[in-house]
Amino acid sequence: MSATERREGPRAAMTASAIALMRERGVAATSFRDVLEHSGAPRGSIYHHFPGGKAQLVEEATETAAARIERALTAQIHGVGVVGTVRAIVDQWRDDLVAGGFVAGCPVVAAGLGPEPRARARAGAAFGAFVEVIARSLAAEGVPEQRARSLGNLVIGALEGALVMAQAQRSPAPLDAVVGELEVLLGSVVE
Repeated sequence: MSATERREGPRAAMTASAIALMRERGVAATSFRDVLEHSGAPRGSIYHHFPGGKAQLVEEATETAAARIERALTAQIHGVGVVGTVRAIVDQWRDDLVAGGFVAGCPVVAAGLGPEPRARARAGAAFGAFVEVIARSLAAEGVPEQRARSLGNLVIGALEGALVMAQAQRSPAPLDAVVGELEVLLGSVVE
């Protein structure tokens, strides 16, 4: 959790903590108690800020994480294009996985697999938005719209799947294999 999130108050701190814990433990294994302990927020603040309970906290954490990922993805693509973005994402994930003992994955995946229906729906919408960012960029690079959308699905699915595999295998090898293949494929369609 960043110093900015702490300064923004208990709600932002709890949301940031929920994201971090969802990445490490999944939704089902993340409790209010864990979020309070991780965030340092006062005990009475949880139901004040999240009167809808854990479901509301998880949904808002998913929304926040998805918005951050979409902004970062968009900014990266505008800077280096789709091929460079795929490489940058994998390089960052590899570093994070190795440094963190292969524990923390994608909070949007955690929400998509979790027990909260509204958070699952938000995760589904987030993946659609990520695909759209990739598809728009590929279309701008001359890839026909339908193929761009199909490739966007492939990129997001392959990256997220490789991240899960890397966590399970405690190795960055799946990420490296997927990024190599995606670079070849994407390089062939945008050149």
